[in-house]
Parts: sequence; C-alpha cells; structure tokens
Amino acid sequence: MINDLWYKNAVVYCLSVGTFMDSNGDGCGDFEGLTRRLEYLHGLGVTTLWLMPFHPSPGHDDGYDVSDYYNVDPRFGTLGDFVEFTHSAEQLGMRVLMDLVVNHTSDQHPWFQEARKDRNSKYRDWYVWSDKKPPRYTDGVVFPGVQKSTWTFDKVARRWYFHRFYDFQPDLNTANPAVQAEILKIMGFWTQLGVSGFRMDAVPFVIGAKGPKVVHPTERFDMLREFRELLQWRRGDAIILAEANVLAKTNMAYFGDEGERLHMMFNFQVNQNLFYAMAAGDTRPLAKALEATRERPATSQWGMFLRNHDELDLGRLRPAQRKRVFEAFGPEKDMQLYDRGIRRRLAPMLGGNRRRLELAYSLMFTLPGTPVMRYGDEIGMGDDLNLPERTCARTPMQWSTERQGGFTVSSKPVIPVISGGAYGFEHVNVAAQRRDPDSLLNWMERVVRMRKEVPEIGWGDFKVIPHVEKSVLVIRYEWRGNAVAFIHNFRADPLEIKLEAKAFGRHGEQLINLLSNAHSRADAKGKHCMLLEPYGYRWFRVGPLDYLLKREEM
Repeated sequence: MINDLWYKNAVVYCLSVGTFMDSNGDGCGDFEGLTRRLEYLHGLGVTTLWLMPFHPSPGHDDGYDVSDYYNVDPRFGTLGDFVEFTHSAEQLGMRVLMDLVVNHTSDQHPWFQEARKDRNSKYRDWYVWSDKKPPRYTDGVVFPGVQKSTWTFDKVARRWYFHRFYDFQPDLNTANPAVQAEILKIMGFWTQLGVSGFRMDAVPFVIGAKGPKVVHPTERFDMLREFRELLQWRRGDAIILAEANVLAKTNMAYFGDEGERLHMMFNFQVNQNLFYAMAAGDTRPLAKALEATRERPATSQWGMFLRNHDELDLGRLRPAQRKRVFEAFGPEKDMQLYDRGIRRRLAPMLGGNRRRLELAYSLMFTLPGTPVMRYGDEIGMGDDLNLPERTCARTPMQWSTERQGGFTVSSKPVIPVISGGAYGFEHVNVAAQRRDPDSLLNWMERVVRMRKEVPEIGWGDFKVIPHVEKSVLVIRYEWRGNAVAFIHNFRADPLEIKLEAKAFGRHGEQLINLLSNAHSRADAKGKHCMLLEPYGYRWFRVGPLDYLLKREEM
C-alpha cells in the first residue's frame, strides 16, 4: 500500500475516551459512548481522531503511566469495543491515531515489577539503573515544583532507577534492542486493530541516550527510521505524529533529509510565538518562527495547534516575551505551571472574547501545516483551576444542559464537570450551540469545511508578505497554479492596511473572499486597501472569479 500523504490536508481532533461520553452510567467515558458520538464528529468535519492513552493504568498521570500496552483499560471497554469503534470510524471515512507512550512505563507494569525483583530477569536491562546515587540526580526535571528528581532509589532492587518524568514512571532503556523490538511489536499490534498511526509521546527522550553518566543526551535518529519502516510494511498509510519540542536547527534530523523518519511533528516554535503575537500585538517573532520552521521534506508536515492536553509551554520564548504572555493570559500564580507554562484552556485565556477566539482558530487553520483541534474547542469550553496541575483543562465534554452536562448519568464523574459560571455546562454545551446559527460551534463547522477546500495550505509553498503594520500577518500560499492568502489583525482596534496587488502574485489584483462577500479589488495604483475590524481576519482566493471558475472546469 502506498502512502497517499492523507495527513497533508487532514483535520485532527484530540480527545480522551474517559472524558468524552459515558454509555453505561459509571461516571467514566468509554468506547461505546465515543462510538455513539462519531456522527457528531463527522458532521463537524473531523477527518482524524487522536485518542489520548486508553491502556490499563494506575491512573496517576491520566493514563500516561501504562501498565499493559496490549489491552484497553476495563473502564473504557474491551478490545472488542475498540475494534467496533475503529470500524465505525472507518465507515464514516475517519482515521484513528492513538497515543504511543514508550519512553516509560508505570512502576506497576509487570516488566518493572519483575526487573526490580530479579537481577537475572530479562527485564532488568529494560530499564535504566545506577548502583550509586548519580551526582546529577536532579538534572533534567520536566515538572519543576512537582517533580523533585530524575533518579529514585528502589528498595527492592537496591539500585537507583531513572525517570525523566514522575517517580512512578521508570524510563525504558530504549537503547536495548529488545526494548526497541517490543516497541515495534506494540505498533504492529495496534495497526492490525485499525489505527492509522500514533502520536508518539516525548520523542526526544525516547531516542535520547540515558544513564547515570549521560550529561548531554545524544539522539539515536535511526530509531525513528525503524519505526517508520515498520509502519510502511504493516500499513503503508500509517503515520507518526511526534511530540518533539526541539530547536528549529534539529527539525530536519527528526524528519530525515529525505523524509524517511517522522511524518509529522507538532510545531512548538510557531505555537509559542503565536501566543506572544496575540499578547503583544506583534507578529514579527511569529513570522520569524514560520521562516525558521519552513524547511521540511516534501512528504513531511507540521501539526499546528493552539492548546493541547498539557500546559501551554512557553519555554522557548525569551524571558521578556514569556512575561508578556503570562501577564496577558495567565497573570495569577494558580494559572501557571512548572515555571514555564499556562494551564488554562483557550476560551478563558482570551476572556471568552468571540472575536479573539475566531482570530486564534482562523490562524490555526491557516498556518502552514495540519490543524489539530482539542475536544471542546469547538464550543469554547473552559477550565476548572481548582483541579490539580493539568487536570484543570481535562474536564468532561459538555453535551447539553442535562445533569453532568449530558456526559454521564452518574453523580460521580471521573473528573468533575464544569458547572456554574460563564463556562459551566448550563451555558456552554453542544446542544445549545447546535440550535444557534451564530454559535462558535456552527462557525467552527463552516471554517473546517472551508479549510478542507483549501489544500494549498497543506500542500503548497508559503510566503509571509511584508508590510508596515507589525500587528498584521499576511500569508500567501501557492500550489499547482492556484493561490490563496490570509490576513489576520492582532490588534484590539480597527486598522486600515494597504497591500500591493503584485505581492499576491499573478492575478493578485482581485481577491475573492472565501468566508463572506467582502471581496477586494486593487485600485488604480495597484493596491488593495482594506479596513480590518478588531481581531479581524480574511481568507482570500487569489484571482478574478471568472478565472477561478475556468480553472475548476479544467
């Protein structure tokens, strides 16, 4: 089977099975409930579902502490329920990605339990040990303020074990060929059950060297090629979407010079600078981030996102920039996390301002890459800052004004449903927004549909068009002789902007608005003069209407 690069023009929707829809009233979402909601997601225009961890787990880290890679947590259903779900998704033309968490396991995983008890066990070398307390045992802490070290003494093994994350998540020794073979086996197992690929967690740590003497971990990029080759052999159209918050200069090493490693990566550089642009009204760093991440193989793609299930990581920004974003979107200490990020959902970060929300989502859908939405984005769900760490932004989906937001009939949901206040399910829910033609949900559906009709974004080359207004970002794409352009105003004030028609390329004297009747024709001096409303945006197809109609007939 030949990979058709379907991910170039996909619309990805991330969700947690446990907080999406409960079918049996036990307070926890499950695959049967998710399957019942597939038509809703299909109607929204979603083409690809990304499932957060659903494996058996003690549940100390929302399922990222896996205790069995070859099964489904009983709370969510059975393997049979999973296969019914993937089959139903396929019937609707939707693909399924799942989280692949193989940097570490739960400390309750049978592998680790056997490894710590028996020095001669084959699983002993599946983890990273030290006979003595490493001198730099606090280096590399991922969760400052919550996590104290990266090495912990195990009383049973009487040795120290390495954990890049929490102490209940011992790192796998991914340099061990047996561990690498097991990872390939895990990937092969789930592709046989219908998944179209994996969102791979913590990729730099998976491929990085580990051990008590390691100071600057070197990456084993050949591992990524092996992962890709397995997918090509087992299912030619399966992909890896990598979580790799790395410097732009190493992007090509992750993708591979010929695109032989990763298919996709999340673009953290653009994400962080996008939030700075929204906070400061200055698009220049964002334009630089776009240029810095321009290079990628023809078969590779960026994943563009706003907020995900983790904190909004601002670690790549300069201190002054980070301070500006904190002041704008997370000024209170309980809104911040790990000294580097914001733990809020997007809607409350933007004060529920509909114009700003539309601007942000318009950007996500028109930046060079594949848009990745998060469940609840489409209705503007909020957060519950009373919940610890990142759980505050992982509350159950709000379906209606029924008890528990229509998520469950149980009085004890797995995570409390947001109730009361501006973002409570009483005011923010799918049912109410379905009936309102001007709702965020219906706006999002129209934008998703239009994004799928503009393949130039996913496939074409882009250019940031220079002009004098630092608060306005103008991007033009071209692919197969067609061109589109997008204009976004990051200011809270209306703004008039003048742009040279020639900057839009051939036929740039006329711009056809894709979202309204506000088309633009260049004046006698060859300039487009536009009045942009506060946080305004424009989606244009470049060229006169009769020319575009002729191209469609060809």
